[in-house]
Amino acid sequence: MGSRTGSTTRPRDVFAAVDLGATSGRVMLGRVGPGILDLTEAHRFPNTPVRLPDGLRWDVLGLHRGVLEGLRAAARGGGVASVGVDTWGVDYALLDADGALLGAPYHYRDPRTEGAAAAVWARVGQAELYRVTGLQHLPFNTVFQLAAAAGSAQLAAARILLLMPDLMVHWLTGTVGAEETNASTTGLFDARAGTWSEELLGRLGVDPGLLPPLRAPGDPAGELLPHIAEFTGLDARTRVTTVASHDTASAVVAVPATGPDFAFLSCGTWSLAGLELDAPVLTEQSRDADFTNERGVDGTIRFLRNIMGLWLLEECRRTWESRGQEPVGLPELLALAARAEPFAALVDPDAPEFLAPGDMPERIRASCRGSGQRAPESPGAVVRCVLESLALAHRRALRQAAELAGREITRVHLVGGGARNELLCQWTADATGLPVVAGPVEATALGNVLVQARAAGLAGDLPSMRRLVSATQPLRHYEPRKDPAGRAAWDAAAARTEPSPRNP
Repeated sequence: MGSRTGSTTRPRDVFAAVDLGATSGRVMLGRVGPGILDLTEAHRFPNTPVRLPDGLRWDVLGLHRGVLEGLRAAARGGGVASVGVDTWGVDYALLDADGALLGAPYHYRDPRTEGAAAAVWARVGQAELYRVTGLQHLPFNTVFQLAAAAGSAQLAAARILLLMPDLMVHWLTGTVGAEETNASTTGLFDARAGTWSEELLGRLGVDPGLLPPLRAPGDPAGELLPHIAEFTGLDARTRVTTVASHDTASAVVAVPATGPDFAFLSCGTWSLAGLELDAPVLTEQSRDADFTNERGVDGTIRFLRNIMGLWLLEECRRTWESRGQEPVGLPELLALAARAEPFAALVDPDAPEFLAPGDMPERIRASCRGSGQRAPESPGAVVRCVLESLALAHRRALRQAAELAGREITRVHLVGGGARNELLCQWTADATGLPVVAGPVEATALGNVLVQARAAGLAGDLPSMRRLVSATQPLRHYEPRKDPAGRAAWDAAAARTEPSPRNP
């Protein structure tokens, strides 16, 4: 698989997790052994979308450069046994017959998919689409992006479609494949069979040849291409291992659960709230409640709802910072929010007006005025509105998930960057009435590393991986407050925010 241009040896117990998020990317190094799970950062770099005349695009060349710099740092640190890549879902790149990239991939927040769902539903009704794919309706799902691209010269010239993590793996190894946890976010994947849906592809006019063969977490993806090994200094025999390449799927691997009756909240730009199941829930009630069935490791199902998440807070901070307003630091804003009036104003975090970048504080105020509430004016009041609204959205999603799946929840595991937000963790405990275990913050990178380690024979099954996370990572515990007045206040707030069904 190429010459041995790299000179660095390959330690058996160190793994490189390439973790690309919506605002930044990083390469993390994980060491795994009996009772050992250590994680260090090798390199971090920004992920800054580019607005071109034809829309909002991802800077994939910049991301690839950041990945290579991170692997070069890993080589300076002694090398790695393998590399795994995870990113967000739904977005894709198109390659031509020569394997060349056909333009920068679109960003899922680009508005070109507005109205595309109707074209899809004209061929496959919404209820039928859900019965096959099990996906929550999100206007930027891959199936709708492809409908928006129908008739374009770019799509006509395309010979292969690669989701974002598969593109990065392709550029590292030269191999082509589609990892199944990310494939399950496309709206072209059969949730029951665990394969591409040939029937859907035919009815939607999508060329089946565009879609690569599926890979499962733990499968080998190849070895580094000679020029990658030469640039990074890694041994050319360094493996690239398929991981759970959807970042939420990797994060759920690292949920430190020690029993079955848990719910998870993977909380960052998005809040993914749900349960891990053995089989999808494809009922009309599940569709009406806007739940999605995405693939996890070992054939599990992530039964969850996508909630807009801390994107609202980060866009508020970005707006305030651009205007030179103070304070914009998270600790200062949380302190102000803690002192603001409780439940003064609440919003639906998933309202469509919050999806695109822009002046989020004013959008929140406009939403509150539109619903007859007093608009929050100060930064503290705005942040309190965001965090209380998110906690209530977490409550609603988890209670509905438990009801739809026939499961009891005794504990909530909140992983990802939101685990640092003490107010959100405590208010989620208060809103749900359940204990919240916060952490690990780096759940996605840890899950990426653990799947690589298992492929190398250094980790066991899913429960044993989670026990290792629980034993080695810092966790914080939040108990719901027990006073009746507090519980009544959350119940009253929940009644104010109960949405009407979204699906026709």
